[in-house]
Amino acid sequence: MWKKFTSISLIERILVGIIVGTILGVWVPKLTWITIIGDLFINSLKAIAPLLVFLLILSSMSKHEKGSKTHMRSIVVLYLAATFVAAVVAVGASYLFPVDILLPKVSTAATAAPKGIASILKNVLNNAVENPIKALVEGQYLAILVWASLIGMGLRAAGKQTKQVVNELSTAVTGVVQLIIQLAPFGIVGLVFTSVSETGITGLAKYGQLILLVVGSMMFVALIVYPAMVWLATHQNPYPLSLFTLRESGIPAFFTRSSAVNIPINMELSRRLGLSEKTYAISIPLGASANSGGAAMTISIMTLATTHTLGMEVSFPLAFLLCLLSAISATGASGIAGGSLLLIPLACSLFGISNDIAMQVVGVGFIIGVIQDSVETAVNSASDLLFTATAEFADLRRAGKPVNISERVRQAKRNDQSAQKEVALKLQSIESEARD
Repeated sequence: MWKKFTSISLIERILVGIIVGTILGVWVPKLTWITIIGDLFINSLKAIAPLLVFLLILSSMSKHEKGSKTHMRSIVVLYLAATFVAAVVAVGASYLFPVDILLPKVSTAATAAPKGIASILKNVLNNAVENPIKALVEGQYLAILVWASLIGMGLRAAGKQTKQVVNELSTAVTGVVQLIIQLAPFGIVGLVFTSVSETGITGLAKYGQLILLVVGSMMFVALIVYPAMVWLATHQNPYPLSLFTLRESGIPAFFTRSSAVNIPINMELSRRLGLSEKTYAISIPLGASANSGGAAMTISIMTLATTHTLGMEVSFPLAFLLCLLSAISATGASGIAGGSLLLIPLACSLFGISNDIAMQVVGVGFIIGVIQDSVETAVNSASDLLFTATAEFADLRRAGKPVNISERVRQAKRNDQSAQKEVALKLQSIESEARD
């Protein structure tokens, strides 16, 4: 049974899960126990992802040799450039298609928002040196990244046996994650059921214009702008890789609504693409916090929609400043479901909009969040993988070792089938040992 189940492509199984979850959400919305399946899937990934990231970075840094190439400089440049360009696109779209916001009478946001850039930088630096045990327990990936890197560098002087133990622990946890990912279709059923049963298919109709602007802008970035950046870096057709990342990483992220939760999936996809583990073990967790193009777009669009609703004129210099502010403040928001919404008051303060009104806008954000946050996370998470691969392929091209990207994508699809067979064989072996 399991062998037949895993013989089907994971993405095909996820699509079936989407259809089943939608049908159940429409026909039997009172069967709330179905939501437990989605909760179990999310919670299992949340639980194992911090440990996976810690061990992968630890293993990668301990094996790092002086002078070896990690492509991190190119990746960081792509992350920062993509976030800023996404904010520029969002501002341009808001000028071309201005929309009004139907502000609720009562604010629905209870969490305090950042009050300035200094506050954001202070929080980022403090989070980076958080207690490592607490970081593992609470899933604070910036601190995990910092401490795992430092401990890993310390382990470079350790013996081969110590490094082997760390590597084997990393491999074991990776195997657990692969098993959880194989069960993703069941989790997707629960997540889709929850969204449809609570909101309804037509529940967001009155916010349709705002949703169309947000989703349309993000899809433009994901399908036009980001592929253009890939082409400029690699000089190859960007769409095989872009569509692969959107399908394999974006669709799961759409339903988990957290780039951090999607880290294990992106790491597995990086392995299937044949990327350097020394690079993606660091760049994928970093991207879950720092690559925030979708978040920057949400902040910009919601802020300019508010100014349009209030009848305020926004000059070009102020709009450009909003792009910078959105790009900077969005860093760290993409790893948290709904995190970008809490930065809207900061952007609104640039235009002198009161915190009371800004928090009402945040409330609207939560209302449309079922779609907005899902699409935002899908764009963010898919681009983490996209730019990690792009940076490595671009560096190899400059080094005179060009890679056929289309062939790498085809190989990744074949690796998916091989991985499914491997998991099935491992489970059969475990079952045989249990019977013996």
